[in-house]
Order: sequence, then structure tokens, then C-alpha cells
Amino acid sequence: MPSQSQADIGLIGIGLMGENLALNIASKGFAVSVFDISNERVDKFTSGRGSAGRTGGKPIIGCHSLQALVESLAKTSTVARKIMLMVPAGKPVDDIIAALAPLLAKGDILIDGGNSHFADTTRRLKMLEARGLLYVGAGVSGGEEGALLGPCIMPGGSGAAWPHIKPIFQAIAAKVDIDVNGGVPCCDWIGADGAGHFVKMVHNGIEYGDMQLICEAYDVMRNVLGMTAAEMHSVFSSWAEGELKSFLVEITRDILATHDEDGLPLVDKILDKAGQKGTGKWTVNLALDMAVPLTLITESVFARVLSSMKDERVLASKTLAGPSPVFAGARQGFINDIGHALYAAKIISYTQGYQLLRAAAEHFGWTLNYGGIAMLWRGGCIIRSAFLIKIKQAFDANPALANLLLDPFFTQTIGTAQQSLRNVLVQALQHGTPMPAMSSALAYYDGYRCANLPANLLQAQRDFFGAHQYERIDQPRGKYFHTNWTGRGGETASGVYAG
Repeated sequence: MPSQSQADIGLIGIGLMGENLALNIASKGFAVSVFDISNERVDKFTSGRGSAGRTGGKPIIGCHSLQALVESLAKTSTVARKIMLMVPAGKPVDDIIAALAPLLAKGDILIDGGNSHFADTTRRLKMLEARGLLYVGAGVSGGEEGALLGPCIMPGGSGAAWPHIKPIFQAIAAKVDIDVNGGVPCCDWIGADGAGHFVKMVHNGIEYGDMQLICEAYDVMRNVLGMTAAEMHSVFSSWAEGELKSFLVEITRDILATHDEDGLPLVDKILDKAGQKGTGKWTVNLALDMAVPLTLITESVFARVLSSMKDERVLASKTLAGPSPVFAGARQGFINDIGHALYAAKIISYTQGYQLLRAAAEHFGWTLNYGGIAMLWRGGCIIRSAFLIKIKQAFDANPALANLLLDPFFTQTIGTAQQSLRNVLVQALQHGTPMPAMSSALAYYDGYRCANLPANLLQAQRDFFGAHQYERIDQPRGKYFHTNWTGRGGETASGVYAG
């Protein structure tokens, strides 16, 4: 075992994600010390018997206490001790910090690599910086395989920590554009406070949207066209090579080709009851707080909630009637429409996610590199897809771009694809196939491009029952009026009705 004060970084929490991350770090030539609440797990991992496989020959040090972990880390006048937490979000993170902080010295760095809420990261950062420590909230995407082979990493927090952790993080991150100096790492500094975890949260929200959209495309092919898993596999295989090329489309292709032991498609045997871990709900809650119309992602979260009501839905299916039309259109043309509809709705999903990023940057005073974030998402993460480069180009052309739909590429693309989206939704509605995410995508598009919404009537209603006042189109903006709608008087300006 290497001598103490030799490890480049410590890692706490060696579940499968932690194990794989430790192996990734060690494989890049950095010595890593590991600690877990279970000494048995530490010994099993360092002896090569962990679930992530053998560790033989890799510079990994097992520690049976936090004190031993701290003492195993290199520290000089120019090298800070660095410890990364890979533990469940919430109280476990606070508990580890409470136990670990007294063992550290000024300038040491704590990194939370879990899915913590960004507000918790900001709170912990302020507390630790007051004690002279540095704190980083690093969103890590890519799952267990990404942790081992190269994740997307989104770090934010104490800016002074970045030069110390940058060599390790960029070495272990996924790489894109391999022909450019060995590859561009999918890891860069995001911003202050909880910005790193916020961007990871929005990433997960977009992930919810992407997954639901793909499921709806699958459902239309299954229920409207009666396609088999093998037939859908062929469609997704073609999509994986075109404009829809993405990690989620690729794994859907592979899922549809996977068979159970009896030779039947495995996907057809999986219970239609989806789970979630909360990051989608966080995204929706923040969108409500910041008044951002995150409609597609919200519908995706609620689609999972509705799916969880399995027993109730089964009972309802025996009572509630639906339509029973027969598809009479051109089959291949409609399949093409589904692909274009999926692409159009996917653009809306990313558009809404970026709207939330902009609102957060303004609210919290963050300086976010929107094009740079798109580049980070090109490799390692769950939402990596071919058209992220178009987002980068959009913000390169106009850093102050208010909405992705206003960029010429996206304006033209969704303008062309919108008819396909409408065609798919018409067929889905006629066949009684629920399409909450695609429907909300089109509603957002039509609402955003509409110069006159019916909110004038809504404002009249609010003024009628609550004297909430309204503005007029024939008067200067900012001048408010109230009407006595019951007929006992007239209209007054800039105040509550006086008569």
C-alpha cells in the first residue's frame, strides 16, 4: 500500500457509482483514497472483489476512518486536499460534512458529486467558506458506465477550487472531438454557488422530457400502427443515424431488440409503472418559482406520476370507453411524421430547459456559458445528442439570444417539422393515445408565436371577482384600470374603483 500523504484525491461512498469513479480516477494515473461507512465494503473493493471489478495495480488506498482518509491525502503550500462525496443527497451529505470538516484545514476542498439540490449546495458552500474551506457541487451524469469510462461533469461553487480539481476532473471526463488534441473534455467550470448542481438538475429535467417524448413516439407506433418491437427497432435504428441521433434513441433501439429467454421482446413484459428520484420535480418547482413555462418537462413528470397509478388505471380501463378508429393513412409517411414530430418536440424540451437556465442566471447573479453547457452535454451524459452543436452555434451567433426558437436554424427546423407534429397529434387523439409531452410541445410553440392570447379575458375575470386591475391596449403600459363589472359605476385608472 502506498505511504500516507500520497493520494491525490479522496472519495467517500463506494457504491457502484463511487467504485467506478475511483477506478476511473486511478486509471488516469491519480492516486485515490477511498472510505465508506462499511469497512467490509472498503476491503472488498480494494482487494479487487467489488462489484466494479478488480483494482489490481491501480493506485487505490483503502481507509477505515475519516481521519485515515484525510491523513492519506497529499497537502502542501500549493496542493490542497481534495475529497469527493458520492453519497445520497440530503442528510447523508450534511452528516459527512459535519464529521469531516473539523479534520480539514484552510484551503482544503470538499466536492459533492451526488444529485444534491442546488440550494443545499449554496447553503453548504457559505457555511464551509466561513470556516476557510472550499466547496464544490459537481453534477455528474452518465450513470455507472459513465462513471467508469467518462462522465459529463458540471462543477460549480468556490471558484478557487477549480484550478486544484481541474486536472483530475478533465482527465476522467468523457471526451468529444477526439481528433482535436486528444479530445475535448465534457467538463468545465459552470459558475458560483450551486450553479453546477442547478445545471445538472436542468439536465435531468430535459432528460425527463426526452424520455417521455420517445415513449410517446413508441406508443403511437404501437397503438396507432400496431407495430411490433422488431419493426420499431428498425425505425429507431434509422433514427439513430440521422438528425435524431442521441444516446436515448440508441438505447431505445437496443431495448427493442432485446428478447427474453422465451424469445419474446423483453420490453413487452415490463410493468408500465415508472419511477423517479426527484430531480424532475425540483426542476418543475423551480420553473414555477421563476415563472418559466416549463410545460413539456412538467407533463413528463406528471406522466410518470400517472403511470404509478397502475391498479387504478387497470380498473378505469374496464369502465371508461375510448375511440376505436382504424388508421387509414400512408404507413411509411406517418412513420416519417413521427420522427419529425419527435425532433420538433425535442427542440421545445431543450428550449424550455434553456429558458430556466437564463432565468436562474438572472435571479442568482450567475454568469453561465450557454453554448459551453451544450458542449459539456455532447458526451458522457444521458441527454447527449447530435443537435447540441446547433445550440452552441446559436449562442455563439447571439449570446443574448432570448429563446432558442428565435435562432434561424431552430426557427426553420421547427417551422418545417410542425406539420408533422400536428399530424401525429391528430392521429393520437383520434385513437385515444395519450401524448402529454408532445401535446404540450405544440401548445408551447403555438402560444409563444401567438401575438394575442386570451389572457385579456382572464384579466377581466380577475378584475371582476378580485379587483386585480388590468392594462389596456389603447393606453400606455404600466397604467392600470379597474371596472365595476356589476354596472354600479364606471372604470377608474391606476387604483381600486372609487365609486
